[in-house]
Amino acid sequence: MRVVITMGCGDVCPYFPGQRHEDWKLDDPAGQGIDAVRPIRDEIRDRVKALLDDLVAADR
Repeated sequence: MRVVITMGCGDVCPYFPGQRHEDWKLDDPAGQGIDAVRPIRDEIRDRVKALLDDLVAADR
Protein backbone atom coordinates (compact mmCIF):
# COMPACT_ATOMS: atom_id res chain seq x y z
CA MET A 1 0.00 0.00 0.00
CA ARG A 2 1.21 3.48 -0.80
CA VAL A 3 0.69 6.26 1.68
CA VAL A 4 1.01 9.97 0.96
CA ILE A 5 1.95 12.00 4.03
CA THR A 6 1.62 15.77 3.98
CA MET A 7 2.57 18.06 6.80
CA GLY A 8 0.12 20.90 7.07
CA CYS A 9 -0.07 22.07 3.48
CA GLY A 10 -3.75 21.14 3.13
CA ASP A 11 -5.28 21.87 -0.28
CA VAL A 12 -1.98 23.26 -1.61
CA CYS A 13 -0.41 19.78 -1.65
CA PRO A 14 -0.76 17.64 -4.76
CA TYR A 15 -3.43 14.95 -4.67
CA PHE A 16 -2.70 11.39 -5.76
CA PRO A 17 -5.97 9.54 -6.45
CA GLY A 18 -6.27 6.02 -5.13
CA GLN A 19 -3.64 6.50 -2.44
CA ARG A 20 -4.05 6.63 1.29
CA HIS A 21 -3.54 10.21 2.48
CA GLU A 22 -2.67 11.52 5.92
CA ASP A 23 -2.08 15.17 6.78
CA TRP A 24 0.10 15.45 9.84
CA LYS A 25 -0.36 18.80 11.54
CA LEU A 26 3.09 19.64 12.86
CA ASP A 27 4.77 22.80 14.03
CA ASP A 28 7.03 24.35 11.40
CA PRO A 29 10.64 23.91 12.55
CA ALA A 30 11.97 26.65 10.27
CA GLY A 31 13.99 29.17 12.22
CA GLN A 32 13.52 27.40 15.54
CA GLY A 33 16.30 26.30 17.83
CA ILE A 34 17.22 22.70 18.53
CA ASP A 35 15.15 22.60 21.72
CA ALA A 36 12.02 23.41 19.70
CA VAL A 37 12.89 21.04 16.85
CA ARG A 38 13.54 17.92 18.93
CA PRO A 39 9.88 17.43 19.97
CA ILE A 40 8.82 17.81 16.32
CA ARG A 41 11.39 15.20 15.30
CA ASP A 42 10.18 12.88 18.04
CA GLU A 43 6.56 13.28 16.98
CA ILE A 44 7.44 12.44 13.37
CA ARG A 45 9.37 9.36 14.54
CA ASP A 46 6.41 8.20 16.65
CA ARG A 47 3.94 8.76 13.81
CA VAL A 48 6.14 6.86 11.35
CA LYS A 49 6.41 3.94 13.77
CA ALA A 50 2.63 3.91 14.29
CA LEU A 51 2.04 4.07 10.53
CA LEU A 52 4.41 1.16 9.93
CA ASP A 53 2.69 -0.89 12.65
CA ASP A 54 -0.67 -0.13 11.04
CA LEU A 55 0.56 -1.09 7.57
CA VAL A 56 2.08 -4.35 8.79
CA ALA A 57 -1.12 -5.25 10.67
CA ALA A 58 -3.25 -4.46 7.60
CA ASP A 59 -1.03 -6.68 5.44
CA ARG A 60 -1.66 -9.77 7.58
